[in-house]
Amino acid sequence: MNIPIVFWLVPIASFVALGMAWHFFRQMRKEDEGTPRMVEIAEYVRRGAMAYLKQQYKVVTIVFIVLAIIFAFMAYVLKVQNPWVPFAFLTGGFFSGLAGFFGMKTATYASARTANAARKSLNSGLKVAFRSGAVMGLVVVGLGLLDIAIWFIVLSYFYHGSSMALITITTTMLTFGMGASTQALFARVGGGIYTKAADVGADLVGKVEANIPEDDPRNPATIADNVGDNVGDVAGMGADLYESYCGSILSTAALGATAFAMNIDMQLKAVIAPMIIASVGIFLSLVGIFTVKTKEKATMRDLLHSLGLGTNVAAGLIAIATFIILYLLEIENWLGVSFSVVSGLVAGVVIGQATEYYTSHSYKPTQRIAESSKTGPATVIIQGIGTGMISTMIPVVTISAAIMLSYLFANGFDLTMSAHSISMGLYGIGIAAVGMLSTLGITLATDAYGPIADNAGGNAEMSELGEEVRHRTDALDALGNTTAATGKGFAIGSAALTALALLASYVEEIKIAMVRAVEEGQQFIDSAGNIFNPESANMLDYMNFFQVNLMNPKVLVGAFIGGMAAFLFCGLTMGAVGRAAQTMVEEVRRQFREIKGILEGKGTPDYGRCVEISTRSAQREMIFPSLLAIAIPIVVGLLLGVAGVMGLLVGGLTAGFTLAVFMANSGGAWDNAKKMVEEGNFGGKGSECHKATIVGDTVGDPFKDTSGPSLNILIKLMSMVSIVMAGLVVAFS
Repeated sequence: MNIPIVFWLVPIASFVALGMAWHFFRQMRKEDEGTPRMVEIAEYVRRGAMAYLKQQYKVVTIVFIVLAIIFAFMAYVLKVQNPWVPFAFLTGGFFSGLAGFFGMKTATYASARTANAARKSLNSGLKVAFRSGAVMGLVVVGLGLLDIAIWFIVLSYFYHGSSMALITITTTMLTFGMGASTQALFARVGGGIYTKAADVGADLVGKVEANIPEDDPRNPATIADNVGDNVGDVAGMGADLYESYCGSILSTAALGATAFAMNIDMQLKAVIAPMIIASVGIFLSLVGIFTVKTKEKATMRDLLHSLGLGTNVAAGLIAIATFIILYLLEIENWLGVSFSVVSGLVAGVVIGQATEYYTSHSYKPTQRIAESSKTGPATVIIQGIGTGMISTMIPVVTISAAIMLSYLFANGFDLTMSAHSISMGLYGIGIAAVGMLSTLGITLATDAYGPIADNAGGNAEMSELGEEVRHRTDALDALGNTTAATGKGFAIGSAALTALALLASYVEEIKIAMVRAVEEGQQFIDSAGNIFNPESANMLDYMNFFQVNLMNPKVLVGAFIGGMAAFLFCGLTMGAVGRAAQTMVEEVRRQFREIKGILEGKGTPDYGRCVEISTRSAQREMIFPSLLAIAIPIVVGLLLGVAGVMGLLVGGLTAGFTLAVFMANSGGAWDNAKKMVEEGNFGGKGSECHKATIVGDTVGDPFKDTSGPSLNILIKLMSMVSIVMAGLVVAFS
């Protein structure tokens, strides 16, 4: 296949992103790390984070080897899968893990340097933290596009000459998304359990019982808490959004290959269009990154404006660039498809703003939660749960509007429901997800910034820096709480669009599997007794053949199981955090009792023991929920067939998306309500109101950092597993 010259922008952009990430990393390393005490604390955190990640990768490697052997058996013995799948699966997991590793390595070096820069000015601290967060964003998009470019070049060499070639290439490339999803789920669940076990233990015993400040060096769990911020919110988030980024591009490419199957030239353009948009998004993300700065004595709204300016500049520029890209590629209905991209971008901005409104203490919802602390922790929890539930309305309505608009823009408002009209509409939904994620280089930077600022505050507290420095790091930390919540909302929104595009891609993978089965001599008979020809059938024909409609009980049962899976997964991960936190609480209490002089600052806590507890708990507890997420689509597919899987994915998407928004926003609001009290409101630190908000924040910790963020991976992973296992379902269901 002759690869167009414009495609080579994809690997070029990936190398630019990785080069700039290296540049920002070297810039950060040149900054002074501060006093000997600051260096010592940073080294504790760095060693703990790397030790955890090394242990996690050992466990994940075993899982990947077992799954790769299963896929190889399916491909080479059962012949129900493309022979490239095992290799694509492994590379997806490898690059996803690599993105998380680089991001976390940067974060652990940046925290002390951010605290030291804050000794000079607020802007200096913001610049170091944000540019370090940008390393995470640029590494994710750089490695993602590099992986896509390599596989497209390799597969184009082996498959060419027909419209089926591009369909085969794109659906095969989709399977490396399962590797990325699997790695991301282990990183998110394991990291979330680790960080929240330490955080809950540190807060409940240190702040509530012993009445010592957050990140106080007398607290044995404080190092584990800071390590957890990195393994959960940096390595976990990086692996998560790597998978979303690649999944949106690849699912859209697969939908483009289907929509234009009758026109090979247009088909190739539709396949590379999302890759080109993502490539240009890298350059525009860099423009946005360089616009972020603030002034001394900045308020929370000033800081939010600084970060918002960078992301909005990048989003505005990519919206304009999309029209030019699709016009030059001469995509059918390029104007409508461009507006589909804009729909995704606008949806991302709206969800981000809504999340900021419901989680920042600059606005009334979080202020009301803080005020409810006057009547105790119960009312804090009630108010936070109610706020989280209400906060789901805007994201759900926004995503629904984005789905409808992107669908209608792309198919020219064609309501005939013809096969081509549906294919074009689904392509529009996919490319809307690409639009939302096209500036991930900067949007992920604002998210990765959060744990860096949090660790900087911890370092400043433990190093006993001046009150002015602590005030600056507190401001950066509070901003980080809001950007982290916004980032989670953004990740969940993009996951919903991506999962919907993957749902359509699943049908295409079923088509490939059925064509392969026919070539092996198998026949398919429809309900009327006629031979079904999968190669000439369109998407509607497949829906009718497998009876995918609401009157089929298999679809309804699948939908119920999908909804249940979201709640079951949350229950398992919440329970895991609870058990790990209990062990941590008991250990911190034991050290306060048995190690003489800790609370007077004369004794040295056993930090390593708390790090060990978090590590061991995370490794043990992450296995079952993660494997369950992989097993459910396989079991449903074998028992209920294609119709059951379609119901499962729809049920999982709707329940998982809404539940994830609720949990992320409740947790973020509780956290910032606590921060509002700590700023001197309602009695300030150490007051009864403060203790009430700490309890609320403790409940919210696994909501926002373990169960909630893991759900957006769950809904995509179930889609990816279904796609990879499509051949097995067709052969044996």
